[in-house]
Amino acid sequence: MRQTIGKTAGFTLIEVLAALIIVSLGMLGVIEAVSQTARNSSYLRDKTIAHWIAMNRLAEVRLEPQAPKVDKSSDEVEMADRRWRWTMEVTQSPLPSVRRIDISVRPAEAKEDSSLASVSGFYGSAIAPPGTIVLVWQGVQNGTPGANQGDEDNQNNGGKKRQPATPPATPVTPPVETPSEPTPDASE
Repeated sequence: MRQTIGKTAGFTLIEVLAALIIVSLGMLGVIEAVSQTARNSSYLRDKTIAHWIAMNRLAEVRLEPQAPKVDKSSDEVEMADRRWRWTMEVTQSPLPSVRRIDISVRPAEAKEDSSLASVSGFYGSAIAPPGTIVLVWQGVQNGTPGANQGDEDNQNNGGKKRQPATPPATPVTPPVETPSEPTPDASE
């Protein structure tokens, strides 16, 4: 009797090495994706904190009773266990009573010209105080009611733009309702 030795099933060394190379390349891609996600998460956290700092500074300036000076200023602040530098530039807008405020924030150790977050806002007396109702005055001008009548008025006035009517000098404040005394119930 003759025994035949059959081939045993298995992988050759070349097949094992090829499989290891493919798995290694796949793992490199996964590691790179996780690393990129961590970097993005850190960047977004820093950007959010910088935006909060800028919004806080803008709110502080708006709450001050005096208008900010037309100037450029900067300072450092600590938030989330880190030092940040904000830079604020106040410029005069075309309206005399309104000033534009631009605030940029960067980490304290970052370059001077870099900015992680920027916010713009306005400070001015042209905005009505809280609780004030502002009525739009349309008035009557040249016998036609309304301040803006569009192309129809342009044709009637020889193509000239009509100036809007002058609004009332003072804003109208809403009436304050006082609570009335409770009336005794007739059934008592």
